[in-house]
This record gives sequence, C-alpha cells and structure tokens, in this order.
Amino acid sequence: MLIYFPKRSNVYFKNILVARVFKKYSFYKFLEEEGVDWKSIVSKRLLPDDSIYVIINNTMFIIECKFQQSAGSVDEKLQTCDFKKRQYQKLLSQLNMEVEFIYLLSEWFKKPEYKDVLNYIISVRCSYYFEYIPLQKLGLPVPK
Repeated sequence: MLIYFPKRSNVYFKNILVARVFKKYSFYKFLEEEGVDWKSIVSKRLLPDDSIYVIINNTMFIIECKFQQSAGSVDEKLQTCDFKKRQYQKLLSQLNMEVEFIYLLSEWFKKPEYKDVLNYIISVRCSYYFEYIPLQKLGLPVPK
C-alpha cells in the first residue's frame, strides 16, 4: 500500500511532530528555509522523488522510486546511488544531518539479472526495499 504525501507535509505521532516529508523541489525550499545555499555546494540540483526528515534521529532519508515493467534505462540509474548520496551529504552537512539513500523498487527488480546491482547498492551503504519501506527502518514510531 502506498501512502500519498502532498508536496510538503508534517508527520505527527500522538500530536508530536516526528518527521517532515518533501517531494522534488520542496526539498530545496527546505534547504532555503534552513539557510543552505545549494548552488554554492553542488553544481547541479538533484530532485529526490521523496525525502523524509526524521527529527528524532536527525536523519534525512532520500527515497528514489523505481517502478519498471520492462527493460529500460532504470537499470543504469540504480548504479548512481553512491554519487547521489554523497551529493546529498554535502548539501546537508551544514545542518549536521545524517543522510540515508533508499530505493523503493517494484517487484520487477527481484529478477536474477538485478542481483549484482542490488548487491552493489548495499556495498556502497545505500539500501532498497520492494513495494514499501517499513516505518521502523526510518526510525518512525509505529502505532501499537
């Protein structure tokens, strides 16, 4: 099940702000609000599909969604996570935030021919999940 978040939203648990969610360009609005001049840090803007700032663990989770139903260019995009994570780390270093890079993948990527690229994603300290990301992995509270 996918949960839709508007371009920007706050996430509350028991009336306490626990996270902030940003889509695409709203990530850069957040940087601007925090006084980060991205143009002086990176040469080209990266647009995350989603990003979630989990306040309790001071971590920004960059989430790239890749849904495929036939062979195509997404294959090579999966090999860019290390570079992208480093760029996001540079952007958020002034805010002293941790950065985690996660792919949210469709079932298509469970095929044997993706074994090497999935192993690579893990080897460069990025991660991936199929169809959904458990709240616990983001450090978000889970209702009982």
